[in-house]
Amino acid sequence: MSDTAPSSPGGGGVDDKALYGPQGPVDAEPPPPPKVPLKVEEALAAAAMALICLISLANVVVRYATNASFAFTEEFSIFLLVVMTLLGAAVAFARHDHIKITFFLERMPRPLRLAAELLTLAITTLVFSMVLYYGALFALDEFTYETVSAGLGYPNWLYTMWLPILSAVILFRVLERAWLALRPRRGRDGGREA
Repeated sequence: MSDTAPSSPGGGGVDDKALYGPQGPVDAEPPPPPKVPLKVEEALAAAAMALICLISLANVVVRYATNASFAFTEEFSIFLLVVMTLLGAAVAFARHDHIKITFFLERMPRPLRLAAELLTLAITTLVFSMVLYYGALFALDEFTYETVSAGLGYPNWLYTMWLPILSAVILFRVLERAWLALRPRRGRDGGREA
């Protein structure tokens, strides 16, 4: 490899894409894939999205044909949207595709990138631990006080119990990502990298 930096197509300087690539510096390796398959989270998120689409389509068709609406379906749609979002967050963390600002991170040396990723994962763990804890308290209150939903009259805990459960799934994926980041990687020749 040449010691000179590739020039930009206009000839005016350094081409960031050639040096850093779309996801980081050229020397950065892609993160290892998750050890636990994502099929369950992906299937449930796809099912939630499909149900939202079907409910919305049915609501539009009924409103157009009868001039009435399925107002009660809003309850299911909101619940499914929250479920889909939390499952999508779990998948994003497992694939290392979560939203991140990488301008400075891409230009850091490898040890600082690892430290920044671990700090991010620690903060994320703290946040979702709090969501799990307070979500569990909230679901327990809904169960204890037997509150029911306004639209359909179903017990609210049937909806709120999924917040701590799916937060635990996200925590598992975040901790899995941290474990994979800390584990020494094997080089191309089978040896361990530093």
